[in-house]
Amino acid sequence: MPLLGPATSASSKPDVRSYAASYIGYALFATRWLQAPLYFGLVAAQGVYVYKFFNELWHLIAHIMSGQADETHVMLAVLKLVDVVMIANLLIMVIVGGYETFVSRIGLQGHRDQPEWLSHVNSNVLKVKLATAIVGISSVHLLQMFVDVAHTSQHSLLWGTVIHMAFILSAAILAYMSGPMESHSRQDPGHDDGGDHGYGDDHGPDDGDARRRAHPRKTYGKRPTLADHTRPVEPVADDAPGPVDPSPWTVRQTGPDAPAAGGHPEDAHAVRPAVATRRNTIPPQGSSRDRGDAPVPTTAEDRLHAAGFPSRKTLEDFAGDQQRPQERKTIARLGTLGFVDDRANAVFLGPPGTGKTHLAVALGVRACRAGHGVLFATGAEWAARLAAARSAGRLTEELARLDRYPVIVVDEIGYVSFTPDETQLLFRLVSHRYERTSVVVTSDKPFARWTEVFGDTPVTTALLDRLVHHAEVVTLQGGSYRTRGHDRPAAFHAEGR
Repeated sequence: MPLLGPATSASSKPDVRSYAASYIGYALFATRWLQAPLYFGLVAAQGVYVYKFFNELWHLIAHIMSGQADETHVMLAVLKLVDVVMIANLLIMVIVGGYETFVSRIGLQGHRDQPEWLSHVNSNVLKVKLATAIVGISSVHLLQMFVDVAHTSQHSLLWGTVIHMAFILSAAILAYMSGPMESHSRQDPGHDDGGDHGYGDDHGPDDGDARRRAHPRKTYGKRPTLADHTRPVEPVADDAPGPVDPSPWTVRQTGPDAPAAGGHPEDAHAVRPAVATRRNTIPPQGSSRDRGDAPVPTTAEDRLHAAGFPSRKTLEDFAGDQQRPQERKTIARLGTLGFVDDRANAVFLGPPGTGKTHLAVALGVRACRAGHGVLFATGAEWAARLAAARSAGRLTEELARLDRYPVIVVDEIGYVSFTPDETQLLFRLVSHRYERTSVVVTSDKPFARWTEVFGDTPVTTALLDRLVHHAEVVTLQGGSYRTRGHDRPAAFHAEGR
C-alpha cells in the first residue's frame, strides 16, 4: 500500500501518520456500503406501489362493470394509476441512479437494456431528474384537485397551486445551476466531478496517467505490445496533403490560446528537425502517474504535448480540392468544435493518403487550443492499452479515467484486423463514451466492410450503431497525396482503372 505522505530524507522509517491517514480514508470510503440496505428498502417500497396499482385497477374495473363509475370517477381513478406509476419511476431513478452515483458502479455497459440516462448519471443529473419527476407528480395531484373541484376546498386549491409553483421554481433553479457546473467539468480535463468516475479506485483523487502520454511508434501488420510503448518515436508519414488556400477552412479563434495573426503557435515547432528527441511512452498500469503524480495540463501547449499526436496539423493546411462541396462544409462545421459540446463523434473514411489522419489530428489540435483534453492513438494501440488495463483488473477505472478527456482519436481502423477479444474491448470503449464524450475515428474501409476488421458478429453491429448514431461522417475521395507527382507502380494504375 503506497504511503500518502513521503518520508523525510533524514529517516528511513515509515511515516506512521501516513499509514493511519490511509486506513482512515479507506474506512470512511467503505462506509458508503451502509447505504446499500436503504436501497433494498426502497425496492420493498416499490413492491408496495405495485400492489397499490393493481388494487386501484381492480376497484376501477369493478366500478365500471357494476355501472357505478361516471366519467369523473374514471378520470380520477386513471390519474391515481398514473400517480402510482410516476412515483414508482421516481423510486427506480433513486434506486439505480443513487446506488450507481453514491455506492458502487453497476456493470451495465453494453447491456441492451441499459437506460439512456444511466450512461451519464452523476449527482447533478440525478438531482435535476428527481426534481422534474417531483414536478410531474405534483402536476398530477393538482390536476386531480381541479377535476374533482366540486369536492375540493378553495384553500386546498390555493395551496396546492402555490406548492406546485414552488416545485417548478426549484427544478428550474437546479437545472440552471447544473448546466454551468457540467460544462466546467467537461472543459477541465483534470476535473473530477465525483459522480460516476472511478468508484473503488485506490490510487488517489486524480490518477493523471494519460496527461503526458505521447504517441508510440506506429506498427503495421504486427500488434503492439507493452514493450512497443517504451520504444523511441520514429518519424511517421501522416495523411497530410500539402498547403493550399486556407480560406475555405478558416474558423476564427479567440482567447489566450488562439494563434496570432499570420500564423499558428505550432509554426515554430514545425520548422524543427523531424527527428524525435524525446521518449514518448504510455506508462504501464500502476505507475506513479496512475496515482496522480503527473501535473495536470493547464495550458494549450501542455495539452498538445499530452495528446500524443504524431505531428501537428491544422485544418487550414488541408488540401480539400479533391473533395465534394458537401464534405468541405462538413469539415468546416466540425472545425467549430460543436460536435465536442454535443458529445457527438466524427468519422473520416477514405483510401490511404486522402487526409484522414490529418483531419483527425487537426481537430484534436483545435480542441486542445479550445481547452479540451485530447488523447490520440491507433486502434491497435487502444486495444493494447485496454487489454493491459483489464489484465491489471482496472478496465472499469481506465474507462472512467478516459471520461476526463472530451475527445479521443482512434486512428487507422482497417489496416490491422482485431481478434474477437480486442473487438469486445473497443466496443466497451465506444459504448462507455456513447453520448458522454466524443470519439474521432479514421478508417480506410467503408462501414459495410468493417466486418473484415472486427468480424461479422453482433458486437461489430453494436459498435457501429453507437459510433454513428450521433456522428458526422466524412467520406474523402481522390488519390494518395504521397504518390502525387511520382510515377505510380503498375498496381496503382491497374486498380485505378
